[in-house]
Amino acid sequence: MKTTLDVQGMTCGHCKMSVEGALNELNGVSNVEVDLATGKVEVTYDDSVVSLEALREAVEDQGYDVVA
Repeated sequence: MKTTLDVQGMTCGHCKMSVEGALNELNGVSNVEVDLATGKVEVTYDDSVVSLEALREAVEDQGYDVVA
């Protein structure tokens, strides 16, 4: 399954690494692509292992806001 999160507050390479790292640590996440210019984070994941809510929480735990 693939979803795109709209993340606010990412401004630099470190932000990108933080978000990618947090999402890649979750079981069931197979790919993460962050576009700093648009604030979009495309996540490929197994929805039988990890929920969309868990993806949001992982990003928010890094200090960024996920727009619904």
